[in-house]
Amino acid sequence: MQGAPAATEWAFPNPATPPGSSAYYSVRFAPLGLRDDLAALLGWRHLVRSVVDEVSDRGVAARKLAWWNDEFERIFAGTGRHPIGLSLGPLIARAKLPRQPFVDIVLGTEAILADRRVRDVAALAALADLDLGALCELIARAHGETTPAGLAAVRSAGSYCGLVELVRDSGRLLRHERCGFLPEDRLSRHGMSHTAQTPTEIRKHLAPLLADLAGDLERHRDGMSHDLPRLPAVIRIRVRLADRLLAEIAASGFDVADQRIALTPIRKLWNAWRESRRE
Repeated sequence: MQGAPAATEWAFPNPATPPGSSAYYSVRFAPLGLRDDLAALLGWRHLVRSVVDEVSDRGVAARKLAWWNDEFERIFAGTGRHPIGLSLGPLIARAKLPRQPFVDIVLGTEAILADRRVRDVAALAALADLDLGALCELIARAHGETTPAGLAAVRSAGSYCGLVELVRDSGRLLRHERCGFLPEDRLSRHGMSHTAQTPTEIRKHLAPLLADLAGDLERHRDGMSHDLPRLPAVIRIRVRLADRLLAEIAASGFDVADQRIALTPIRKLWNAWRESRRE
């Protein structure tokens, strides 16, 4: 690993928590002493998930992801090569963070890269759990949460946020020839399949498919309402912003095939502040 000055690259704010982003506003309202730790966790997820967007060749992307998987093991052992290890290493030791959530983020990214097909909405939720579900577990553990019930609640909240992000990013994923994240049973309901249609053809009929999936996201959201008030503000803010984003996407008629819909920074700030006041 590089010297101590490199660690500041992953302090808050960092490339994973740029001002104006949902990640920024969720961490901004975390306890001051935790912000750099949380920014480092989001940094890990950012570095791993960026392989999906930054590397077009799937073979190269798979090798790069394998490197990140190996790098985590080096970070865990205190011999990491990337500067983010200077932030993650002490946090892992201090909060006794387990390996599995970090590995889950790699596995979820690997599934997107390989375009593995999900059979139904439950499998789609499991895919989202491997991404933001795992990240939210790490965030909760950094706050001191260790109970099975508490960790299950934060994984569910993260999975919901991950599902909303998949809906938001579905047009971009299809443009990159990735459609495995769309449940096979829902494609069949709309007269499509992974084998009969190309990602380009599916993209032309994406809006009604996403409108159908939105009902499942709402049921997922309803199922976690009881536990949500007890979760750390960082996670509650992400859920609230996901709620607002999903509503915005629905208002557009799920028109995300050729555009990326996002909340404005001022709306993110307002909603993050309001949620932080609910402590």
